[in-house]
Amino acid sequence: MEDLTFIEWHVDGPVATVWLNRPPVNATDHELYSEIRQFFGHLAAYLPDARAVVLAGRGKHFCAGNDLGEFQTMDPDNAPERLELAREAFWAIYDSPLPVIAAVHGVAVGSGLAIAASCDLVVAAEGARFATPEVNVGVLGGAKHLSRLVPQGVVRLMHYTGDLYPAEKLLPYGGIVEIVPEDQLLDSARALARSIARHSPVTLELAKRSLNGIEYMELKPGYEFEQSLTRELSGYADSKEAVNAFLEHRAPVYTGR
Repeated sequence: MEDLTFIEWHVDGPVATVWLNRPPVNATDHELYSEIRQFFGHLAAYLPDARAVVLAGRGKHFCAGNDLGEFQTMDPDNAPERLELAREAFWAIYDSPLPVIAAVHGVAVGSGLAIAASCDLVVAAEGARFATPEVNVGVLGGAKHLSRLVPQGVVRLMHYTGDLYPAEKLLPYGGIVEIVPEDQLLDSARALARSIARHSPVTLELAKRSLNGIEYMELKPGYEFEQSLTRELSGYADSKEAVNAFLEHRAPVYTGR
């Protein structure tokens, strides 16, 4: 495993809490993107016993967006490599084998919003704000990630204006699970993670693969894909343990096999 400078983590039973820690506002740059890609691309190595992850930010904000200094030096020649690294960091979270819950306080803007929206679920603190401010600084991006949190009309409103919008305004659209006082944010996110982590780790991994796979599929191929993973899951002992425990009115004992 590579040593990491800007990512911290703590494991409590089956739930891991991971923090972005690049002071002062967790702005993303080449190094932080690289560490996100490394960490979430190798979760089994860093978090071998975890079944669910809470992703939070140290300090005042979850993530205040991309380091603007990098945009000052971006041009058509060096942009492809830089943009690819950002994509790979987001995809590492999205494709990671464990469910990931974003615990957002302060602001999640630009790349910060993309990081939150790459997670499976979002819990926000009171007063948290979200934005896709790319048009404000002469770049584009983030609208597709935002579409995982709000409908298209709101995506266009936020993307064209570049303004900050409070979590309370986005909550009705379903992309944010709940809004809680900031001092309860991690406890609430961890409680949600524990409710997920009580299930079989192999089932959770296949469930995440299923949800990612069907997200943009039509009904019929999507359901067929789900069925293909049911077939795969039926070969695991945890699958039989789940149904047997239910029928026998007892708590299941999962082995991950």
